[in-house]
Amino acid sequence: MTVSELTRADVAAMIDHTLLAPEATPAQVDALIAEARALGVYSICISPSMLPVRAPGLVIATVSGFPSGKHHSLVKGAEARLAVQQGAHEVDMVIDVGAAAAGDFNAVLTDVITVREAIDDQAVLKVIIESAALDDDAIVGACKAAEQGGANFVKTSTGFHPAGGASVHAVELMARTVGGRLGVKASGGIRTAADAAAMIAAGATRLGLSKSAAVLDGFSESAGLANS
Repeated sequence: MTVSELTRADVAAMIDHTLLAPEATPAQVDALIAEARALGVYSICISPSMLPVRAPGLVIATVSGFPSGKHHSLVKGAEARLAVQQGAHEVDMVIDVGAAAAGDFNAVLTDVITVREAIDDQAVLKVIIESAALDDDAIVGACKAAEQGGANFVKTSTGFHPAGGASVHAVELMARTVGGRLGVKASGGIRTAADAAAMIAAGATRLGLSKSAAVLDGFSESAGLANS
């Protein structure tokens, strides 16, 4: 399916509707769940401290080692395991970005394996590589380590790094590296339908959005961008 053939519902089914702000309140999480249901998105993504939540019909995603990635691998694993015990279906873990930048992909691999073993096969594992902070070689190396470590997805960004969020170039490179064997989640700075369409065209199979309504408003109920 090409981007021009995507309907609003098609795009909604790719969205992790996200609230990871440190000041988020339980009331805001409740509002996120209600909005997610109204929009028909795939999942919600919330901080692990906000679990457990009741969100029938929605996949529940959370994060581990967020947002810096500079947590001990065992801490990331324990955080992920507890989150799954409290109802998370998916875990988006942050690698040690410095290890990837230094070319130490064995450390990245250990990080990913530790979290994968902690949650076993009970949850989908997405690996955040913080692509805007890495050069192309490091992006490729981090994606290969994520795949070798048992990840189900590679993900561009936390959305909190000063270097920026998702880019078309990074998504294309990540998609080419994993070759369809893993999903590719684009996240960080995607605020319009055009942004989303560009990421999907580049190879993204999941989108992490906090502005889901605004993005979906730009897609037609039939196919393509509403204003195209």
